Order: sequence, then structure tokens, then C-alpha cells
Amino acid sequence: MNASNMLILPGWQGSGDEHWQSRWERLYGYQRVEQHDWMHPLRGDWSARLEETVVDAEGPVVLLAHSLGCILTAWWAAHSRNVGKVQAALLVAPGDVERPELAGPLRGWCPISQRALPFPSILVGSQDDPYCSLERAAALAEAWGSRFVDAGACGHINAASGLGDWPEGHALLDSLVQNKTKKD
Repeated sequence: MNASNMLILPGWQGSGDEHWQSRWERLYGYQRVEQHDWMHPLRGDWSARLEETVVDAEGPVVLLAHSLGCILTAWWAAHSRNVGKVQAALLVAPGDVERPELAGPLRGWCPISQRALPFPSILVGSQDDPYCSLERAAALAEAWGSRFVDAGACGHINAASGLGDWPEGHALLDSLVQNKTKKD
């Protein structure tokens, strides 16, 4: 798969230089879906930007989502007519925007879509994620039809987690893409 068709979907406030998404962008040439406003995300704006990017892509895409990017993926997939262009999705540390401490600053992102994703996916959750309990992450994986992976105690699976290039995550991505390719 072409590196430019590997679409990085950061969460609220974006992904800093040491975040695994930014490191993968530098290491592998994956494409970040740039949003208009990282600090005050609007679900409609973010969905429209993802739609544009998927439509404009040459060939199938793979979504690499973190936190609010996971919630975006589920919402977009439930409403887009272009989901057939998505080969697979790696969903990491979904942010539970239905929690009171997130629902306020992220108004407009509730409810979280519970519709099964129409493409293969893996959801990676953490045992001590401050933004989504492991049980909630597992429930989202079940609703979305995603394979669930417990990453252990990795916080929000971000730069603060000290994962570096996160080779374990990239191995999950490789297995997801290779598995999808074998089925086609």
C-alpha cells in the first residue's frame, strides 16, 4: 500500500512530535489528515475533512486513528457513502466523549456511533487510560466489530506513554493490512 494512503487521524489537540502518529509520519511517510481547528474540534468539520481526504485519495486507504480520531472514524463510517475506499482501520485509545469531563469541552461529539464498521479494524485499549476505561474500549470494539487488543498499562497510548516508534502498534497495523490483503 502506498504510504500516502495511510491516513493518520490525530485526536483532540493533535499529535505532538513524539507521539507515535507523528513518528510514523516521519518514519514511513504516512499522511496526516490536517484539521481546521485542533483545539476546538467540530464533528461536522472533522468529518467533512476526512471525507474530502478519502475521496481525493488514489486507491484504497487505511485509517490510523488515535483518541478523538477513533470517534471520528466511527461517526464518519456511519454517514459516508465512501466507506468502500477504506481497506482497514487501526483505532488506538478512543476518547470516551460521553464521559462528563470530556463531554463539556467536546460538545457536539455525542453520541458515539455504535454502528459496526464496514471494514476490518483493530481497537487497542489501555488498562489505565484516563480518557477511556478498558471496559469501555472493549465495549466500543464490540459495537464497531473491531478486534480488541489490551495494550496493558500504557496510559492514553500517546507521547506521555513513552512508546517511542511503538513497533508493537505497527506490527498490529501490518497484521491488519496483510490479513485484509490475503482475503481480497
